[in-house]
Formats: sequence, C-alpha cells, structure tokens
Amino acid sequence: MTKARQDRLLTLLLRDGTWATASTLADALGVTPRSIRSYVGSINARVAPGVAIESGPLGYRAGPEGAVALRAAGGTDAGTPRDRLHTVIRGLLDTDTGIDLFDTAMELHVSPATLEADLARVRGLLSGTDLTLERSASTARLRGGEMARRRLLSRLAHDEMDAGAFDLGALRRSLAGTAVDADAFGAFKSDLVTELGGLGYYVNELGIADVVMHIAIAADRVAHRHPLSHDPASGSAAGADVAAVIERLVQQHFGVRLGEGDVQHLAALVLTRVIAPGGEGVQARARPSLDPRVEAAVRTAVGRAAREFLVDIDDEDFITRLALHVQNLRHRAQDQAWSRNPLTRSLKSTYPMIFELAVYIAGELDAELGFPLPDDEIAYIAMHVGGRLERSRQNAQLLTATIVCPGYYELHELLRSSVDRSLGQAIEVVGVETRVDPDWENLGTDLVLTTIDAPVTGERIVRIQPFLTDADVERVQAAAGRVRRARRLARLRTELERYFPADAFVRGLDVDDTGEEGIIRRLGGMLVAQGVIDDDYVERSIQRERMSSTAFTDALAVPHAIGMTATRTAIAVGVAEGSIPWGDSRVQVVALVAFSEGDREAFQTVFEQLVEVFSERESVSRIVRRGTDFPAFLDELVAVIDG
Repeated sequence: MTKARQDRLLTLLLRDGTWATASTLADALGVTPRSIRSYVGSINARVAPGVAIESGPLGYRAGPEGAVALRAAGGTDAGTPRDRLHTVIRGLLDTDTGIDLFDTAMELHVSPATLEADLARVRGLLSGTDLTLERSASTARLRGGEMARRRLLSRLAHDEMDAGAFDLGALRRSLAGTAVDADAFGAFKSDLVTELGGLGYYVNELGIADVVMHIAIAADRVAHRHPLSHDPASGSAAGADVAAVIERLVQQHFGVRLGEGDVQHLAALVLTRVIAPGGEGVQARARPSLDPRVEAAVRTAVGRAAREFLVDIDDEDFITRLALHVQNLRHRAQDQAWSRNPLTRSLKSTYPMIFELAVYIAGELDAELGFPLPDDEIAYIAMHVGGRLERSRQNAQLLTATIVCPGYYELHELLRSSVDRSLGQAIEVVGVETRVDPDWENLGTDLVLTTIDAPVTGERIVRIQPFLTDADVERVQAAAGRVRRARRLARLRTELERYFPADAFVRGLDVDDTGEEGIIRRLGGMLVAQGVIDDDYVERSIQRERMSSTAFTDALAVPHAIGMTATRTAIAVGVAEGSIPWGDSRVQVVALVAFSEGDREAFQTVFEQLVEVFSERESVSRIVRRGTDFPAFLDELVAVIDG
C-alpha cells in the first residue's frame, strides 16, 4: 500500500507539473503531511543522486528524474507481492501440467503459507474470467481456453504499466523475459503504422500500443507452442491485407511464424481497434458495411442526446463515423477485448460535459444493443462527440475585439491583417479606432487591442505593438483565456448561490461506513425531504454511478441521474475531513446535482464550471479546510470563483 501511494504521489506531481503543499497532497492521498515527507524521501532514493521530487517554500513538485523514478517503480523486485503474484500466474500460464507449490515457494524465497495467500489472490484475479484454478495435493494448474489465458496476460501487462499511461517503454518492461525481442517493439510499431497507412487506413495512435501488446503476447504464446485454432469462416478481403502485413512483420521483427488462427485473430483486432477507412469518399465507402441495427441504434442514441442536452450533434457525417466505431465496439464486446485510452482521465476532468454526453450515448447503446462499456471505451465516444461539438461551435466561441491604432498611412490595416492571420481562430475584430482619444469607456467589445497607452485598465485591455510580435500574440491569447474564464465563473457564481440549499450540506462524510451508494442515498435523502426529487431519482443516480464513476477530478464527485426530473434545481453537498475513495479515485467533496427541466440550459454551465473550480488543488484545499459549515463553504467557494 505504501509503495502504491508513493507511485500515486509521483503521478500527481508529474501530471500537474506545479508546486503543491504537503497538506494538499496529503488530502489527495488520504494520508498525513508527515507521510508525504516520508514518501518524498523514499522516491528520491530510487534515483539518487538525482532528484525525482523537488522541495521548496511552496511545497513539492516533480523534479528532472521524476519520470525515471516512476518507471523504476515498475521494476521486477521479486520480493513485492505484486511481482510475486505475476510470477506465479505466468508460471501457471506457461504449463498445462501445473506448478509444484513447494518448488515455487523455494524459487521465490517465500514460505508455503505465503504462496498459499498468493494463490488466494490468483483466484480473485480469475473472478469473472473463463479460467479456473485447480488444486491437487501440491500441484496447482489453470483450466481454460487459450484466448482466456491471453486476456489474463493482457491484464497483467496493464497492471505493470504506469498509472494512466501506456507506452512502449512500459510494454518492454511488462513483457521482459518472454520469447519476443522487447527491443523490437518500437520498430515493429513504426512499420505497422506505415504499412497500414499505405493500405489507405487512418491509424488510431492512442490504441496502437495496446494492439502491439496483444501481438507481442500472441508471438510469445506461439513461440511456446500455444497457438489459436484456425476458424475457416473468419476473415475478409480487407482483413486479408491486414493479416498479410501482420504475419510478415511479426516474423521480421520477432522471429516468430504465426499460424492462420493467430493471424486472423490479430487482423480482426487491428481492424476493430486502431484503423478506420481513410482518403476521399470515406462515408460513401463505409455505409454499405454498416450493420443497419447498429446504425439505427446510434442514430436513436444521438438524437436523444441532442434533445436531452440541447447540443448540435445530430449530423449525418458524425452518425456514420460513430456507427463505424460502435460496430467495432460490438465485435470487441463479444470477446470483452476492450481498448485502453490514455486520455480518459484528462477528458473526464477537462471536458466533463462532453464525457457526460458520451455516458448518455453509451447507456442508450447498451439498452439497444446489449453491451455496457468501461470508461476507456466511453472516452473514445467522448472524443467523437468532442470533435463534432468543436466543429459546430468554433465560431460561437470567438471573442469580439476592437483595435485602437492611431492612423498613419495604412498602419491600422496592416495591424488588423496581422491580428486576423495570427488570432483569427480566437477573436473576431469588429472595429478599428484610429483616433488618439477614442471613447474608451464605450468600446463594448470583449477585448481592446491598443498600440497606445489606455487611460483605463482591466483584463480586456491588451497593449500591443503596431507591428504584431509573437509576444503580443501570446498576451492576447492569455487575455482572451482570462476573459472567457471570468465570464464562465461569473455565470457559475450566480447559479450556485441560487442552487445550494443551506439544509442540504454535510460535513464529515465517511465512505468506509456507507460506500459511494450510501453517500448518494444520504445526500439524495436531504433533497427528497425538501420535495426537490423523489426516491426514483436517487436510484437512477446510483445506476448512473455504476455506468461510470462521477469522480471528475482528484477532489470532486458529482453524482446525478440522467434526466432532468427535479421539481427545481438543487445541489446537495458533502465534505469529507480527508479524501475518501470514489470509484478508482479519491475525492474530498461530493455534490449530488438535481436539475429541473426548466434549467436545462444552465446544466452545462454549472456542471462544467463546478468541475473546473475543483480541478485546482489549492482552491480545493482552501474550500475544504475553511468550509466548516454551509455559510463558510459557500463563502469560500464564491471567494475562489472571484479569484
């Protein structure tokens, strides 16, 4: 547990890249500040004399050797329970006759009792799989098919990789000691991407490392004489081209000749995980291959999501692309062969509304097609949704600007042209003032870009040079970001003061006694008592939580039901004294949100900006420490919003 928390600490610091106090980090990990100081010493010892974590007056931040220390944590210390467990499982997978427990205990330098405990953990890992662990005297063996064994190997490889990451370096470490050449992974991946592109496919780089791992596992299993059986009914014309590439590259880079069963399986894996048709006329070529039921299910789900969330996603091109993805998802669901997505966590915390749309669509697809999706797969749907929304709302997000540039020949025209060329995707110039004394107070645009000193100051006033420089562009972009954020948070403050009821606040949540569902019932009960929601809303909030954790940041969970059925909009808040587990994360604040139909348009503002506020670790620490009761909590929340 201690080592896992050390790795979690280092992951947090590497991800954020900023200073954080010991108290803030302690809250995030659910330990004491003294433990944080101890963890820092242990982590730095991994790379001594280098520095993995720097310390200073502002607290701690990741040092130059931080990534090295995290990679070192994935080493092969045979004494750690995790690595010993993986060694036992690999031994069981490599033989059909089983392993002798006494011999294995001696090889691992542990007692038979310790190994018995490891076997109990093996049984836990096998839960929900098609594998079983059999015991006969001192012999233990696995029973189950080859595909189930490979899925278990895939799970072990994922477990050994850095939290939230999936890279070829981690893949080399996870498969060290196998029959394949670990140093060949990078060249194999590069050649595979190149040749798939040559066949006219777009390659999903986020999923390619996962597929390379499966290919490496297949090569290792075939080298140990554990091939997949051949299915003559499988394969396709497109699959034949991909299969030929995989067969040739595996032999070239790993020195293993795959059988027809493995070649067909891996080709199907590539076709359904990492490639999509490319080039001109993609949609025209793709539509004939779509399953009508899948297309109809996607069309229905997208239409309902568009109406429920008031967003512009009901578009033919978007529906076709998403339907292709869902059709591949359906094939993978049959084998429970899910893809990992290294962007899941950041998508969830940075774009909570888009992720919520994806969860809604995933729920509708499950109801129609019958396969629930894990978070990583929901994140891929979120990327489709986000791409569509970005294309449809780019122009709506432009800020207006006035240029103040006293005239001298065509100087103001040159400046406007430069601004349009460098900043046209962020701002729209709607006016140019060439006087030296414009009416500053009545320049009503979002930004004022001026080449002369202005008698007024503010976030929207940006001093630039007559000939636009790179530094000017950066200042304008920064000012635009501040204006957008201030506008969003101003709307949030207005909404929050209206939606937080004073008698729906709890200080001192304890998830150990009740669990996530218990906390949802506790917070929901307060809103039920006020007539805001009914018991059915609480149950639907629990169902939504089971679909995908609502821990959108390291500090905040926002449980809610799909469907805006509250009599009025209200938010019940629970604050924990320290961090509490929530799904795969830890949080300090739980906000049960209930929206009414009449506040549908406010949903996105409140939802996204509440998550944004609680994405800043220092703000969270301030709110949690000082918000000892409801008035203090709301005061601190408003103070943080006001900056």
